[in-house]
Amino acid sequence: MSAASDNTRILRDAFARTAAGEGRAFVDILAEDAVWITLGSTAWSKRFEGKAAILRDLLGPLRAQFSQPNHVRAERFIAEGDMVAVEAQGDAVTRDGRPYRNRYCLICRLRDGLIVELTEYADTALIDRVLGPPVPAVKA
Repeated sequence: MSAASDNTRILRDAFARTAAGEGRAFVDILAEDAVWITLGSTAWSKRFEGKAAILRDLLGPLRAQFSQPNHVRAERFIAEGDMVAVEAQGDAVTRDGRPYRNRYCLICRLRDGLIVELTEYADTALIDRVLGPPVPAVKA
C-alpha cells in the first residue's frame, strides 16, 4: 500500500470511532510532538504545540463546553503522500443546551502512523456565537 492509502485508512478508522463519540480514538493517533493549528481570529484560534498542550489547552477545554461527546463524522478524504484532507461534520450540545454543529476541513500530515501536524478550518462565526472562551483545565 502507499503512504497516502495507509494514512487514509488510519484516519478513516479513527473517525469511525469519533463518529460514535469515542474522541479518544483521535487522541491516540496524535504524535507527542504534534502541532494543531486552529485558524481564524476567535479565542480558540492559535497554534498548539505538543500533544500535552493540545489536550490541556484545546481538547480538554472544548470537551468541558459540551454536555455530551462531540460526534465528528468524516465525509470525505483526499490524500497525497503524507498529507490527508478530511471534510467532517461535528455534532454536539453545549452544557447550556445549544446545538454545536460545526463543519471542518482538517489537513493532516502523518508520520509513522501518527498525526504530526493538523490545520483546522471551521466555521469561526459559529465558534464565537456558541462557545465560550477556552478555559484550561486546572491540575489538582
